[in-house]
Amino acid sequence: MRVILKQDVKSLGKKGSICEVSDGYARNYLIPRNLAVEATEGNVQDLAHKQKQEDLRRQKEKQAAVDLAAKIESLNVVIKVKVGEKGRLFGSVTNKEIADVLEKEYQLKLDKRKIEIKEPFKSLGEYEVVIKLHPEVTANIKIKVEAA
Repeated sequence: MRVILKQDVKSLGKKGSICEVSDGYARNYLIPRNLAVEATEGNVQDLAHKQKQEDLRRQKEKQAAVDLAAKIESLNVVIKVKVGEKGRLFGSVTNKEIADVLEKEYQLKLDKRKIEIKEPFKSLGEYEVVIKLHPEVTANIKIKVEAA
């Protein structure tokens, strides 16, 4: 019997795949536990339609991330901090502070976990920061740390 998996099933396949299984396994285990449905012509067409819609949604997400990356890369972000002797900062500039500045000054709401800094900035100067907007899209932004 051919079935369409509704969830990932170990040793059988991933969600959305069409598998050939024995009649008993399908009727007694997969279908009653709502893990699969029979692969009728209508169900196969429905699956194809859902996969097409999911692909369109992913393309829109990626395009939005590419547009946002272009906007972010054109920015010159300046962060003003308190400074001690020899240009050393009191504390450091972290990804949370960068996210706060982007939200306040540029109205860009980004999750602080998407901003990747190798180590927090502890002195004045210019730094390059990578922002992961999508699994396939990243943006590089220049951050300038100045004395307040």
